[in-house]
Amino acid sequence: MNNKNTARRSPKDPAKEGLRGVSSTLHVGMKIKVYNMEAKQVSETDVPKAIADASWNSDLVHQVAVSLLANKRRGTAHSKGRGDVRGGGKKPWRQKGTGRARHGSIRSPIWRGGGVVHGPTNERDYSKKINKKMRRKALQAVLAKKIADNEIVVFDNMTFKEIKTKEAASFLKKLENASLMKPRKTKTVLLEKPRGNVALSFRNIPSIKVLDARNFNTLDALESKYVLLTEKLFHGLV
Repeated sequence: MNNKNTARRSPKDPAKEGLRGVSSTLHVGMKIKVYNMEAKQVSETDVPKAIADASWNSDLVHQVAVSLLANKRRGTAHSKGRGDVRGGGKKPWRQKGTGRARHGSIRSPIWRGGGVVHGPTNERDYSKKINKKMRRKALQAVLAKKIADNEIVVFDNMTFKEIKTKEAASFLKKLENASLMKPRKTKTVLLEKPRGNVALSFRNIPSIKVLDARNFNTLDALESKYVLLTEKLFHGLV
């Protein structure tokens, strides 16, 4: 006799379970190095407690990333149904006596030039609601992982005397020579106000994205390999 209560459960995937709730390598009181524009260390600063305490949750990060991608969809794709297509008001031929199949409109979906069945409409809303706490936890988890992987570079100040792409490229080269970043990797520069000499100097470099630090989210963090920001903005991220 089969007893459902005594049935053995299938073993769980250790790889999948290992990602769930694993604490990052950070701890409260941990410090991160602060560099100047010459890629030389000048000091250290504490990692915010919210980031240091964050644990990696792949399901939460995925859910938030999918919702952010969905909220970017405009939903402008639109097809016309048989009631939207012009013409077809007259019955093409009489119901009986012709030997042909019966039809009521030449704009039926089975006719060439007819309406589309189950096509996309611009009335559909793709947006997804995500709670503030979930968004914050996901960003904290991604930032904690980036700090553990040395993918966040903090500066005491970030200014350029004039708007020159050459100066911005030279700055990035110094970071690569100091082994703070790998070449040809995507980078996000966070600024308090994404305009001025720094933003305009980075504008023509294809691998760089300049963002307002207030709008920085989980998707931005996942899309870039490295995040560059000042010490002041670092403590105000979460």
